[in-house]
Amino acid sequence: MQSSLQATDLLPRIPLTAQTILDVGCGRGALAAAFRPFNPKARLLGIDRDPEAANLAALHMDQVAAVDVEIDPLPFDVPEGIDCIIYKNILEHLRDPWALIRRHAEALSADGVMLICVPNFEYWRFTEQLLRGTWDEEEAGRRRWFNPDRIRQQLRLAGLTLCDVIPHETDAAAAAGFAEALAPGLSALGIDPQAYQRRAAGSHSIWRVRKEPIQRMILAGNMLTPVGGVSHVRVVHPLQAVGTDPAVSAGVTDRVDMGQSADGTPRIFVLHRPALIGEQGLSMLRMLTEAGYLIVTEFDDHPDHFDMMRMGGALTFLGVHAIQTSTTALAEVLRKYNPEIAVFPNALASLPEVRNFADPHSITLFFGALNRERDWGPFIQPINAVAAMAGERLKFQVVHDQGFFDALQTPHKTFTPTCDYETYMRILGGSEVSFMPLSDTPFNRAKSDLKFIEAASCRVATLASTVVYGNSIDDGRTGLLFRDPVEFHARLLRLVAMPDLARDLGNAARQYVSDERMLAYQVAPRIAWYRLLWARRDALTAALRIRMQQQFQSAA
Repeated sequence: MQSSLQATDLLPRIPLTAQTILDVGCGRGALAAAFRPFNPKARLLGIDRDPEAANLAALHMDQVAAVDVEIDPLPFDVPEGIDCIIYKNILEHLRDPWALIRRHAEALSADGVMLICVPNFEYWRFTEQLLRGTWDEEEAGRRRWFNPDRIRQQLRLAGLTLCDVIPHETDAAAAAGFAEALAPGLSALGIDPQAYQRRAAGSHSIWRVRKEPIQRMILAGNMLTPVGGVSHVRVVHPLQAVGTDPAVSAGVTDRVDMGQSADGTPRIFVLHRPALIGEQGLSMLRMLTEAGYLIVTEFDDHPDHFDMMRMGGALTFLGVHAIQTSTTALAEVLRKYNPEIAVFPNALASLPEVRNFADPHSITLFFGALNRERDWGPFIQPINAVAAMAGERLKFQVVHDQGFFDALQTPHKTFTPTCDYETYMRILGGSEVSFMPLSDTPFNRAKSDLKFIEAASCRVATLASTVVYGNSIDDGRTGLLFRDPVEFHARLLRLVAMPDLARDLGNAARQYVSDERMLAYQVAPRIAWYRLLWARRDALTAALRIRMQQQFQSAA
């Protein structure tokens, strides 16, 4: 039996920059429902011949039409063109799929992409069915079969450029076992068993095409051991988001590809919070340079907080082509080392499912942070006072900070040690209020508003200091700010007494994140910056060498 292609299998292939997306054969809208949290602003359109399925799909899409896609014209007004057209489990059932693709190609925007998903007629399970005599001739007759060479030919005739083709593998181990069992016979026929396995492993192939060719870019990055989600927000998720662009190959790696591209493909390597010190640091930079990479340091904390700076760690910023960070305040701190800086505020990959405010008789306050005792210390007394007054109505969820948990004078508290990011967000999402204290120090003033963005995305009301968060929170609308323990006490009491207020604050904050702070909205600026850096790489390399010479001269 043929393995089905699920909606989630296509998510990494849909460009997050797409503003208008058309799902041809949308069914009940599962793909739109899965994609919407990643780009809430996208206009999602669907076509399906089944009126009942179209009605269900309309719950997740902006417009759905129940028409015959091969006969009827596009039923949508798309003056700027469609940015992504998706064909999933549909082309194999059409009378003339290539005529449809040629017609729809005219509706693509200038940078528009098509995702063409077709069954692989060499899929190993089909061969197994033939060999065992269990082939379903009737089922096979209802499908059109696609040969890869024929697909490439038809794409060229449609004026489309192939970006990539990815096999959809449902059980790679079983496919390998089948190919291994056939290996003697394949070899006897002059067929390379490994080549056959590659061709036969996927039940479907997913082809991405566009109107005009574009130069590919390789974007690689390393990552520190994940702590509290920073690695995900600053490295993993941005690389995944940028990688949805069909012209970009992006991913986290622990090794450096030393083979330089012969065609001049841009190669960017992002170092996550590196500590480049002495000969070891220079060796890392030389290795990346020899591999043809333009080097970017990703740093999102005040460097003076790190011991490496007292050990010669300025190389972390002087010895790279550029720096990316999360706040303008931190950019100013880092500018004394390197003028090539881009600020990409922390943003979320997707909006989590809302799960809080289920119990109208209790409020849970969340606190999750590392090394913040100086920040929360002045507020523990009013917290305990409110907890004593509220009793079991006020509960606490504490992640990471054992000291804060121990200081809480209430039995209604739960502690979770340092955990993975998914667990962190799950606990946060089950709370109603998030406590975010930051004392006024140079280090804190350079920090980002990440904790507000995370809480807001989960519809959690924020109770935060004016330091840092005063620049993001609209006091009284998307959260509550405090300046001292007295104001904090009054505002915490207010939230405990008025859960409807907390819910309204959470709703408004979530809408703010949906409108302004999604990674989907940063993909284009990030790619544009990386391409600009690459275009200026000779000048940036010359400036880097001057900085290094000056550093060595001052050290001498």
